[in-house]
Amino acid sequence: MAEAEEQESGSLEESTDESEEEESEEEPKLKYERLSNGVTEILQKGAASCMTVHDKFLALGTHYGKVYLLDVQGNITQKFDVSPVKINQISLDESGEHMGVCSEDGKVQVFGLYSGEEFHETFDCPIKIIAVHPHFVRSSCKQFVTGGKKLLLFERSWMNRWKSSVLHEGEGNIRNVKWRGHLIAWANNMGVKIFDISSKQRITNVPRDDISLRPDMYPCSLCWKDSVTLIIGWGTSVKEREYCARPRLDIIQPLSETCEEISSDALTVRGFQENECRDYHLESSEGESLFYIVSPRDVVVAKERDQDDHIDWLLEKKKYEEALMAAEISQKNIKRHKILDIGLAYINHLVEKGEYDTAARKCQKILGKNATLWEYEVYKFKEIGQLKAISPYLPRGDPVLKPLIYEMILHEFLESDYEGFATLIREWPGDLYNNSVIVQAVRDHLKKDSQNKTLLKTLAELYTYDKNYGNALEIYLTLRHKDVFQLIHKHNLFSSIKDKIVLLMDFDSEKAVDMLLDNEDKISAESQSNTGHYLVTGSLCERQAACMQKKEVTSQERKRGSRSCTSIKKVVEELEDRPELQHVYLHKLFKRDHHKGQRYHEKQISLYAEYDRPNLLPFLRDSTHCPLEKALEICQQRNFVEETVYLLSRMGNSRSALKMIMEELHDVDKAIEFAKEQDDGELWEDLILYSIDKPPFITGLLNNIGTHVDPILLIHRIKEGMEIPNLRDSLVKILQDYNLQILLREGCKKILVADSLSLLKKMHRTQMKGVLVDEENICESCLSPILPSDAAKPFSVVVFHCRHMFHKECLPVPSMNSPAQYCNICSAKNRGPGSAILEMKK
Repeated sequence: MAEAEEQESGSLEESTDESEEEESEEEPKLKYERLSNGVTEILQKGAASCMTVHDKFLALGTHYGKVYLLDVQGNITQKFDVSPVKINQISLDESGEHMGVCSEDGKVQVFGLYSGEEFHETFDCPIKIIAVHPHFVRSSCKQFVTGGKKLLLFERSWMNRWKSSVLHEGEGNIRNVKWRGHLIAWANNMGVKIFDISSKQRITNVPRDDISLRPDMYPCSLCWKDSVTLIIGWGTSVKEREYCARPRLDIIQPLSETCEEISSDALTVRGFQENECRDYHLESSEGESLFYIVSPRDVVVAKERDQDDHIDWLLEKKKYEEALMAAEISQKNIKRHKILDIGLAYINHLVEKGEYDTAARKCQKILGKNATLWEYEVYKFKEIGQLKAISPYLPRGDPVLKPLIYEMILHEFLESDYEGFATLIREWPGDLYNNSVIVQAVRDHLKKDSQNKTLLKTLAELYTYDKNYGNALEIYLTLRHKDVFQLIHKHNLFSSIKDKIVLLMDFDSEKAVDMLLDNEDKISAESQSNTGHYLVTGSLCERQAACMQKKEVTSQERKRGSRSCTSIKKVVEELEDRPELQHVYLHKLFKRDHHKGQRYHEKQISLYAEYDRPNLLPFLRDSTHCPLEKALEICQQRNFVEETVYLLSRMGNSRSALKMIMEELHDVDKAIEFAKEQDDGELWEDLILYSIDKPPFITGLLNNIGTHVDPILLIHRIKEGMEIPNLRDSLVKILQDYNLQILLREGCKKILVADSLSLLKKMHRTQMKGVLVDEENICESCLSPILPSDAAKPFSVVVFHCRHMFHKECLPVPSMNSPAQYCNICSAKNRGPGSAILEMKK
C-alpha cells in the first residue's frame, strides 16, 4: 500500500478532479504541492493526527503518539515521544519556544523547546484540545487551557505551582479551542463560546446552526482572522464574529449572500478513500500566505499563485498571446520563464494551427534583432513551404541576415509569383542579396517568357541597383515606363540618349522635349573645360584681371552657345524622319528662345503649316529670322488668308493685303482694324472706294472710322437712294464720337492751362526767394571775393537767378540795343537761365 502511494504524482494540480474543474477556463487562485522529505517517511510509518504551524517551523502529531518538528520543506529537525496513542492537538506560543501537546490517553504536556521548563499531567479521560497562552514565554502569562468533557484553565502561581479552574462544562466534549490575545474561543456540542481572560468572564455564545449534524463527525473549525475577529466554520455554514470594546458584544455577522466563492479545488490526497470529515485539518501560516491541508496520510501545502504560475496556467491553456503579454508586463518579477521562450512557443503554436501570416508577423516583435533566431525561423518556414508568409517581415537593416536567406525567398517568389517578386525587389535594399545571382535568375526566366513586362521591369530595377544604367534604360524605353525620365535625370544618362530620342519622344513628347531643352549642354558632345586661374597682385593689375575674367566669361558663354547649337542640331537630325516630332521639339525651343533655333525657322514654316496651323501666325509675328518670301509662298499655296495678309503687310504690300481681306475674307471689321494698324491714308481711301457700293461695308465704316478719318469723306460719296442698314444709328454714333472728341479736347485744354498756371506760380515763388551772400562767395568774372574786406567801403553786387554772382563793374555796360543784363556763364542767348537778376547795393 505504501509503495502504491509513493508512485502517486507529486503535483496535486494533475490530481484534481477530471470533471468540470479540468474543463473550466477559470484560472485557479492557489497552487498545491505535497509536503515531502521527512513527512513522506513519517507518514509511511504512521498516520498524521494533527499539525500546527509556526512561521519558523511545523509541528506534526501522529496516531502513534509522536510529535515531529519540521522545517518548511518537511525535513525533520526534532522528534518527541509523547504517548503511545494518538496525539489530539499541538499548540505553540507566538515565539515558538513553548509547545503544548495533548493525547488520547489523557496526557497533557507543556514544555520549552529550548529550555528545561516542563509541565506534565495525566487525566482519566481523553484530552481533545490544548491551547497555550500566545505569550507563554512571559512569566506573567504562564497559562494554558485543555479540553475534554470540560474546559480547564491552568495557571502557574507565584510559587511556581500550577492551579486549575473550570471555565466551562456540561455541554458535551470540547471539540476545538483557539487562543488569541486575551480571548479564548472554544467549541463544544452546543456552539461556540468566547472567554475574556483579562476580565475572567465569558462574553458571548454562538449556537450551532445545524443541530442535525453530529459534532463528532463534523467538528467545528475556528480561526482568528485578527485579534478581534473570529471565523467559525461548522458544517455548511461560515460565520464571522467580531469583538468590540463596547458593553454590547453580540455582533455575529453571517457572510453576505452576495459573497462569491473565489476558489474551489478538489484535491486527491493519499488514502482519501478511508478518511472522514473529521480527519482533515486546515492550518495556516500568518507570516506567509501558506495553508496546510492535513490528512492522516498526506500533508498538502496551498500557496498563493505568483506570476510564473499564472504564465504556466496560460501556457497550459494555450493562451500564448496572453502569456507573452503577462511576461512582458512582469518581466522583473518572473523567475522561471523567459519572454523569448514564451514567444518562440507562441510562434510554434501559431504554425501548428496553420496561422502562418500571424506567426510571421509575431516574429518581428519576438525575435527582435536576433539574427540567428531569424535565420532559424526562416528555414522552419521553408520546411513547411511558407516562405512567402514571412517575407514581408524579414529585417532589412538591423539586423541584416545572410544574403542566402534573402536569395532563397526571392527564388521562391520567382518560381511562383512574379508580382510578389517585383514587390520585394522594389522594397528590399539591393545590398541584402547578391545582385548578380538574382539578375541571372531573372534572365533565365525571361528566356521562357521574353515579353513578360513584370520581369522586364524588375530586371531594369536590378540593373539600376547594379549601376548598369545603360541596360536599365534600354528596358525602360522598350516598356515605355514612366520612370525612364527619372532614371536619366537621377543618374545623368544624357550622353546615352543621343540615339534614343525618337523612342523618348514617342513615349512622352512633352517630357522628352523639356528634358532635351533643359540639358542641352549634357546631351551635346563633352568638351574640355577651359578654366583659367590667374594670380594678380597689386592694385595695378586689378583692371587687367577684370578684363581677363570678363573675356573668360564671354568665352564660356560662347562655348555654351556652341554646345547648345550642337545639341539642337543632333536632336533635329535624329528626328529628321519624324517631322511631327521634329515640330514639337522646334516649337518648344522657339517658345523658350526666339533666336536659338533661328537656322531652322525656314523649316518650321512648313512644319507649322502641316501640323500646327493655329501657331503659324504667332510664329510669323515673333520670328525675325524666317524668310518672308518662302513663308508667303507656302501660305499662298495652302490658301492661308490670315497668314498671307500678315506677310503681305509685313513686306510692305499693304494694298494687296487689304484687298485680300476684303475679297477673300469679306470681313469689314478686320479690314478696318488692318487700316488702323497701318495708319495709312491711302489704305483708308482704298477701303472707302471698295466699300462705296456695299451697304454693309458702309455701315461698318461709319461705325468705326470716326476716330481716324473724317466721316464726311465717306458720306459725300454715298450714292443717293442707296439703302444703308442702320444708317441713322451710324450717323448718331458719328456725332457722338465727334462730341466726345470736342469734350476731350476741351478737357485737355483746361488741364494744360491749369498746369501751366500752377508751374508759373511755383517759378515765381522760387524766384522771389532771397539769396545768401557771404564772404565765401566769389565774383564769377574776376574770381575775387564778392564782398569787400572793408565793410565801410560802398559796393554793388549783381546776383542772377542761376545763383551766379558778379561785381557790377565786372559786367558789360548795357547798350541801347540790349538794355537787359545776362549771366555770362549760363546765358548764351538773349533769354536763358540767368536772364533775371537780383541787384544788391550798399
